[in-house]
Amino acid sequence: MPVPTHTFTPPFNIIRCSHAVLDVVDLSKSRAFYETTVGLHVEDSDDKTVYLRGSEEHQHHSLVLRKAPAAACNRLGFKVGNDGDLDKAATFFSENGIPYAFADQPFQGRTLQFTDPAGFQLELYASMDKRPHLLRRYDLYKGCHPQRLDHFNIFAPEVQGTIDFYARLGFRLTEYGEEDGPNGRIAAAWMHRKGNVHDLAITNGRGPRLHHFAYWVPTAMNVLHLCDVMASSGYLKNIERGPGRHGISNAFFLYVRDPDGHRLELYTSDYFTGDHDHEPLRWSLKDPRRQTLWGAPAPRSWFEEGSPFTGQEVRDPLFVADVTIAD
Repeated sequence: MPVPTHTFTPPFNIIRCSHAVLDVVDLSKSRAFYETTVGLHVEDSDDKTVYLRGSEEHQHHSLVLRKAPAAACNRLGFKVGNDGDLDKAATFFSENGIPYAFADQPFQGRTLQFTDPAGFQLELYASMDKRPHLLRRYDLYKGCHPQRLDHFNIFAPEVQGTIDFYARLGFRLTEYGEEDGPNGRIAAAWMHRKGNVHDLAITNGRGPRLHHFAYWVPTAMNVLHLCDVMASSGYLKNIERGPGRHGISNAFFLYVRDPDGHRLELYTSDYFTGDHDHEPLRWSLKDPRRQTLWGAPAPRSWFEEGSPFTGQEVRDPLFVADVTIAD
């Protein structure tokens, strides 16, 4: 599969990943998990919706929990450079047959919602209500001290097509996992806009589904502390994978599941990728250091389970990648 060439002049300017909107069944239980156990700050709430953010974030929210009959990912949000980029995006979507609509969203300025060619439901905005910086409010810190939303990872049934679409939007490939041999296919790709390893990771699998969303924490000790917190607060079984260090991204990580099964990663220690001539790093799917630098493979649930997008049919992938799975 071809590695995409970076587009320096995309049709509109996406700055970074911004927020996830999750449908949850028990809103109070989900709020308690993210606020008290993980340590996000609640900014606004009512009996249907809770808005949360990390300590470093000036924006009103980076996670929205919506009470719903079934658990799902409702939307993933990205911030664009300015309001004119929303009009440029609408023009691009219209010219390429991509469904879109402007929508009113609480605490956000003009918001453009669209469904990409693979069925992922996204929204773009240029402005959001601001809130006081809490970085130095150590008296408010809880859980693992999450600072900011870092990235999304999605299950895509057509990996190459999804990579190519986001490359058109200016996303730059940093690392990828590929089958060996002359006709090797890319099974996973890490793409960014903000100069770290990724804003969006694309993983081969049944989709469209959200694999996980991730918050950046200050140090590896924050990740280890969350293990202690979850083990002593009734969430031991919600620890799915880790702690460990990825080969891809070099990040120290922990994957946990929330009360509805949505997967959250706590993440730190990746690296800078802002230089325009940064060459993407290829990983063989057979390299045991790819999943975890120390060689430990991921569990089967990590490859098979994810959050569907509200109202979207989930499709089988075009191919099944031969990856190492923990027994």
